[in-house]
Amino acid sequence: MAKKRIKVLELVFETSISEERIKAEVERIAEEMNRDLADKNPIFLGILNGAFMFASDLFKQITIPCQITFLKLASYEGTKTTGAVKQLIGINQDLRDRTVVVLEDIVDTGITLDTIVRQLNGYEPREILLATMLHKPDALQRQVRLDYVGFEIPNEFVLGYGLDYNGYARNLPEIYTLVKE
Repeated sequence: MAKKRIKVLELVFETSISEERIKAEVERIAEEMNRDLADKNPIFLGILNGAFMFASDLFKQITIPCQITFLKLASYEGTKTTGAVKQLIGINQDLRDRTVVVLEDIVDTGITLDTIVRQLNGYEPREILLATMLHKPDALQRQVRLDYVGFEIPNEFVLGYGLDYNGYARNLPEIYTLVKE
């Protein structure tokens, strides 16, 4: 199948992960979570803005008793991570003795996720599990233990399916990679 190209602002991207492959991975992750978390009454913590599509699609397939909430963080400017994580909207639920499942769109440097885990530990959860749709192992700067991973991808800039470039293209149902021309 030919790769579709799109232009977002001044940059060109081409499809790298189809909507069908994303749906299949979300279904697989949901099945694993339904099995693994059946008796744990988890609380899912979606990281905004990027993970909103992953969290929504996944949560529709979770069949066990659970809750969901969201935390808004920012660490990107344009196509590069800033290396600094800014907490914008905090946690309102009591997480003590709960299984917390963090839902991320992408783990690249691991800085954001490491910061989230450190902050969450202060709420005394029973356990913290980490789920991401995309993982860039070659970009890791912090060690994070990922419990559920959709796709491992190269260390390239991607957008779509919740991921953006300067706020654009989050609404695309597939994932696109920046074309280097």
